[in-house]
Amino acid sequence: MNKQQESRKEILRMENICKSYPLYRGGRFLANDHVNVTLHQGETMGIVGESGSGKSTLARILMRICDADSGRILFHGRDLLALRGEELRQVRRSIQMIFQDPAAAFNPKLKIREIICEPLRNFGLLSAENVDAKAREMLRLVDLPEDVADRYPNSLSGGQRQRVGIARAMILQPDIIVCDEATSALDVSVQQTIIQLLKRIQRETGVSYLFICHDLALANMFCDNILIMQKGRIVEDIRDLRHVRTNYGRHLLDSIFSVELGKRKVFDESLFA
Repeated sequence: MNKQQESRKEILRMENICKSYPLYRGGRFLANDHVNVTLHQGETMGIVGESGSGKSTLARILMRICDADSGRILFHGRDLLALRGEELRQVRRSIQMIFQDPAAAFNPKLKIREIICEPLRNFGLLSAENVDAKAREMLRLVDLPEDVADRYPNSLSGGQRQRVGIARAMILQPDIIVCDEATSALDVSVQQTIIQLLKRIQRETGVSYLFICHDLALANMFCDNILIMQKGRIVEDIRDLRHVRTNYGRHLLDSIFSVELGKRKVFDESLFA
């Protein structure tokens, strides 16, 4: 832990999280194997690893989309895994998610104003007559024109939809936002603007991010700390991926491909420029 992390307040601690799934021919697949994660206020924690390493399972457990087999998730000292009913519903206001494909998370029949304000409406925190004004306020936050409020999701570009997804996630003023491959479906130039937006929002609000991705260079540039997962376990906790210590970490770095050359590219400083 660096000095900056020590000065921040701990808001989330995942302790010994285990999750397994039954296999078709018997036995079980261990997706998360005694995983421990600590997140501080205003921190961006990256989680990287190959497909099937357990990253998204961990995110789903945190969001209570699925339950862990064992372990604890302490959020401001309360065990999320022990909460049920209205208690859990209220805590969910403080932990929001940005999805890889925002279009799939939006109701195509709703206008953007309704999509953005739906979380507030669900909690009874916004009246119908104030929806338009609040939606326009949130659109300004994510650098979109206010008239986007009158449009439908299918009329927006991928980058615009992801900004709407960020606006919807931020409208409840959460403590934590889980970004599950939130930029992987976007062009590189659009990725950059989304990351800049997330950074600005974090500076202004102090929100914490759990940033799950395959793009190692992006994770290294954006995250304060990075966890490397392999076969359900965290095998490395590191600040700078260029200084990995494990064989698996080096394997991930050696697997970076250059789109321009169409072949393996040596991992170097230029990837983080």
